[in-house]
Order: sequence, then C-alpha cells, then structure tokens
Amino acid sequence: MKIAKDTIATLQLKVADAQGRLIEASKEPQALLVGGYGNTLPAIEEALMGQEAGFQATLDLPVDKAFGPRDESLTRSIPKADFPPGVKVGGQLEIRDGDSGEFRRYHVVKIKGPQVLLDGNHPLAGVALKVSLKVVSVRAASEEEIAHGHAHGEHGHHH
Repeated sequence: MKIAKDTIATLQLKVADAQGRLIEASKEPQALLVGGYGNTLPAIEEALMGQEAGFQATLDLPVDKAFGPRDESLTRSIPKADFPPGVKVGGQLEIRDGDSGEFRRYHVVKIKGPQVLLDGNHPLAGVALKVSLKVVSVRAASEEEIAHGHAHGEHGHHH
C-alpha cells in the first residue's frame, strides 16, 4: 500500500541538526496519520507521499521547512515573585497573550536573580534539521483515527 492522505505510516525516525548531532531518535516505530493533520512537519509528509514500506530517506530541512526562524519577540522576562512555585529551568508554562487572549507555551530558559527568562519559540526554531526516516508499514486509517486526527493502537495514541 502506498502512503496517501488518511493512511497510517509507521516510521522509524531520527532527527539531528545540520552538523549531524543527534536531537531525537525513536526507540519504537511511530505511527503517523498522514494528510495534513499537523502530526509532523509538512516537508516530512511531502517526502512520504506515494512511498511504501521499506522506503528510507534522509531529508535536509532548512530552517523555514523545519520549525521556522526564531522570533525574539517571543522571549520575555517575568518577576520570580509572579512565578508559580516549583517550576524549574527546562519546564514549561502557558501564559495568556494580552493582545489575542490566546495561550502560548513558554519554556523556562533561565532563572536570573529575581527574574525568570521565558522563550515562546519552539525549542528547535532557528535550527536546520537532518531527518532520517524508514517506513516500517503502511495501512488505511480507521474512521475513528481520521475523526480524532491521529493514529491509535500500537505505536500510536492510546486513550
């Protein structure tokens, strides 16, 4: 079966930066609902379309095809006194944007004296990526998976 919209592709994935330093490698294959559901980067879906089990590729993704450039306007500093107790560097915090009212996830980058430095960029923003993938299997997605927008069952999302 070929990978197309509304198929589940089970992949072995390895992500490194452009210099080849490993960022993440899946221990278990990951099941991915394909078809514009936001489950992976569009550039990865494009490379998978029409492929079958056994397909292997290494994709060089420039910053604009990966997680985009860093946006320094998404960094902010807040007083430690306004900060929830127990949040540490490396933790995450959701803060409501004053203009749009939408929540944005911030990563705690540094605690410097009375100030906490936060970054709302994706941790890989501004990084060119090298993605190695191997298609382990391909199957049709169930109606439930399509309705939920992600893979279920083995190597997928569990309820």
